[in-house]
Amino acid sequence: MLRTALFALLFACISSPSLVAAQNSAPQPAAASPQPSAESAQSPSIPAEVAAAESAIAGSDWKTAETKLDSYLAAHPTDARALFDAGYVADAQNRLDDAATLYRRAIAANPNSFEAHLSLGLLLARQNKPDEARPELAAATTLDPGEAGPELKARAWRALARIDRSTDPAAASNDLLEALKLSPETPEDTLLAAELAEQAGQNDAAETAYRRVLEKNPNSVPANAGLAHLFILRKQYPEAETLLRAALKSAPDDPTLNAQLAAVLAAQDDAEALPLLKKLHEAHPSDPAITRMLAQVLAVAGDYAGSDQLYLHLLAANPQDVDLLVAHGQNLVRLAQMEEAMKVFDKAAQIDPANGDAWSGLAFAAFRTSHPDVTLHALTMRSRTLPENPATLFLWAQAYDSLHQKPQAAAYYHRFLEAAAGKMPDQEWQARQRLQILAK
Repeated sequence: MLRTALFALLFACISSPSLVAAQNSAPQPAAASPQPSAESAQSPSIPAEVAAAESAIAGSDWKTAETKLDSYLAAHPTDARALFDAGYVADAQNRLDDAATLYRRAIAANPNSFEAHLSLGLLLARQNKPDEARPELAAATTLDPGEAGPELKARAWRALARIDRSTDPAAASNDLLEALKLSPETPEDTLLAAELAEQAGQNDAAETAYRRVLEKNPNSVPANAGLAHLFILRKQYPEAETLLRAALKSAPDDPTLNAQLAAVLAAQDDAEALPLLKKLHEAHPSDPAITRMLAQVLAVAGDYAGSDQLYLHLLAANPQDVDLLVAHGQNLVRLAQMEEAMKVFDKAAQIDPANGDAWSGLAFAAFRTSHPDVTLHALTMRSRTLPENPATLFLWAQAYDSLHQKPQAAAYYHRFLEAAAGKMPDQEWQARQRLQILAK
């Protein structure tokens, strides 16, 4: 049947197992579509105008098809077949809102139309409307695809899996299994299975799946990136670096692989990370993840002013981001802008009282600006989420010392000396001197 063949050709071109790909690709019907048979063109069940429109669709003559369908639908506004064909034509011309309206009208005219539910679901997925797409795709999985065949029904299950993976990984796994009952496994299926395994904490299973893809396609960017991510999680930085450098030979400009390599190099204190991140940032100046990573590496390299410019840019878009505020505050401390640092750390701590780094920064900045009482409060709040260390114990002692609370100061100097154990010689000398004075 011509209409079934056209439908299959459409989805062979526009439907991807990847929801991301589906969202970013406009439907493009095949250039060489089959011509209608004499039987279908003359069939009394198919109006001549609709058959002529489908013939035009087969030749990618969208305007002719649109004209014929508009004329026919003006007199037959509830013809489900013609409505679907009109939605198909609008979809092919990237008139997505018109296509969605026509598909919905086709469903209203025939609620059991597998093709219309599937088409609408995938269109909504491409528009990044998963909450609207899911019911349509779920409906398609319950309907008989008829001559469209199980392959197209499997596409509905795969699209559901892509939608469910972020909110319900267990459901996504089930969706994928249903798809595999209807059609052979694809590399994209294996990649999705790997992602779902990783989400479930089954990293060994995820690694096995990524390696299965790479056995067939060593240059697969998603598989290389996925496996590299597992190596990074395990802090297997040399293995990740080797894998990423090999993958970049075939995809030298891929931003994900380059960003991962930069992260691996930064984790190994490799100076190559900085120029790589600068190059990435120049190519993708609006990517917040790359900007944040460059800001971190610039700070490690000692370019606190340059790092802080990037953090300020990120904070302009996300002023309540506690991690950004803490990083900004740390740069201000390094730039000796203590008063401003104190305000920034205080803001971060108020937004997230459980953030120990914010309280740590506030404690230090407050002491350096002669607010030992604030230091003690910040250290108290910090202690609720983070353990003490030699640096915080020394700060406790100094704050109590500044407030002339001798017993508390002496107690913390002793705790500091025990914890430092020769690792902070300058502060240890100072602590011993203060203990001698406090004992008088």
